[in-house]
Amino acid sequence: METCIKLLVGLGNPGPEYQKTRHNAGFWLVEDFCHRHGISLAPDSKSKALIGRHQTASRDLRIVLPQVFMNRSGFSVASIANFYKIPANQILVAYDELDLPPGVAKFKAGGGAGGHNGIKDIIAQIGQQDFLRLRIGIGHPGDKSRVTGFVLGKAPAAEQQLIDDCIDEASRSIDTLLTEGWGPALQRLHSYRPQQKG
Repeated sequence: METCIKLLVGLGNPGPEYQKTRHNAGFWLVEDFCHRHGISLAPDSKSKALIGRHQTASRDLRIVLPQVFMNRSGFSVASIANFYKIPANQILVAYDELDLPPGVAKFKAGGGAGGHNGIKDIIAQIGQQDFLRLRIGIGHPGDKSRVTGFVLGKAPAAEQQLIDDCIDEASRSIDTLLTEGWGPALQRLHSYRPQQKG
């Protein structure tokens, strides 16, 4: 599958009180990518997001961190995608995934929301679900009733280290996606194994 992404989105909640919570894993990934490439993000009042641009001779990638709450993320994504006429299959959305353990991240093409409110809202706002995903594992608290507190809580240091290391690898896999395409990016990220530090 050949792909050329034009829009990279990270999901999270704005504000310092959410900065280090698991639900902001999508923000962390995009911030890592921007940091490595020296990309600065600036507030855009129209799309209610922080936006940036990664431009080289062969690509022009828009970068978006919605600055609205997670369940309203679709507004920012649709606003930018419509303005720059970017089709859904050229959008990559990074977000936290309960069904993957810390230290694991996976690419995915299309599909439903899987109970994730940010993804649910993006599907509703852009009217389709065939955008690309980058799911960052945060683990599961074991019981549905504990999910909200879990995603809005901070990971213990050892878990956070696994997530951070994995985000670094996932961020580099986006480089592979941009330069070599979907297949090599999947191969790189899906063969990554977390290193337990003890």
